Amino acid sequence: MAEYGVKIRDMPPSERPRERLIHHGAGALSNAELLAIILRTGTKQESVLGLATRILSEYSLRELAGADVSELKKIHGISDAKACQIAACFELARRVAEERGEERPAIRSSGDAFRLLYPRMAQLRVEVFAGMYLNSRNRLLRLRDISRGGLEASVVQPREVFRIALQESATRVIVAHNHPSGDPEPSEQDIAITKTLKRAGELLGIELLDHIIVGDGRYVSLRDRGHL
Repeated sequence: MAEYGVKIRDMPPSERPRERLIHHGAGALSNAELLAIILRTGTKQESVLGLATRILSEYSLRELAGADVSELKKIHGISDAKACQIAACFELARRVAEERGEERPAIRSSGDAFRLLYPRMAQLRVEVFAGMYLNSRNRLLRLRDISRGGLEASVVQPREVFRIALQESATRVIVAHNHPSGDPEPSEQDIAITKTLKRAGELLGIELLDHIIVGDGRYVSLRDRGHL
């Protein structure tokens, strides 16, 4: 294997990541080689393999998966385009994970919702508000991120929550967000948003089933707490 400081064009064709993937499959490549293919180019000072290797020495795959575009852009050598490429790849991976097993899992309880949400939200460093869109039999049609905020609060607009519900022909919605602090206890703002969304859903004939707050290995259901 050539040194990671060597430019791709100076490597023997058989050792270049893209050619290795074509001939041997993605499973034969290292994490750095796979990330280099996603990034496509390096910088003036660093080859793409060098850039990928440095990133993976500073961040785990879980940390990269949980970072949003603004966080990824803080990494030296990561442009807007590269940040979007990394974020898009991890989002596709999350969606594949969600489709494994039963195609449309049934959500019968807050625990069912938490088990689907936790792998998606466990590593997030910022607060993300998401919607779980269900049919009349409580089967999941779509799980979508709605907004991303700072470490303290995300901005939630009812029109965005229910616009997606109408697109998906959903009759029921469960909303959820994470607390990056790890403590899932609801704030007064969390409770107020829940009541606002409940009223908006009633006007549209779409039932808000629950609001789940995801913490570090645990959760709070605002329905279970009596707020819905």
